[in-house]
Amino acid sequence: MTSAAIAPQPSASLVEAPAQAPDQARLRRTAEDFEAVFLAQMLSTMTENMTAGGNADGGPGAGPYGDMLNQEMAKLISRSGGIGVADSVLQEMLKMQEMA
Repeated sequence: MTSAAIAPQPSASLVEAPAQAPDQARLRRTAEDFEAVFLAQMLSTMTENMTAGGNADGGPGAGPYGDMLNQEMAKLISRSGGIGVADSVLQEMLKMQEMA
């Protein structure tokens, strides 16, 4: 796998509107961070009972390193387009901002 294959890609909304206001770019980053936390929690739950090769010791991906791995994978997934949570959160934040 090459680094280009896993490099974060800008989301569609960032590509469509490159001249966004700094506030909207900051809101987008916040929404992606929220999605990354959500994904990290999902990955943590999914992998909590997994062991390397079926061994009871857990292997190198266990413990705090496993949590860090889950967090970094979640950030990468979110920055690469994610699962749609960031887009929904951003829409709601923009609505709230308009009402204020």
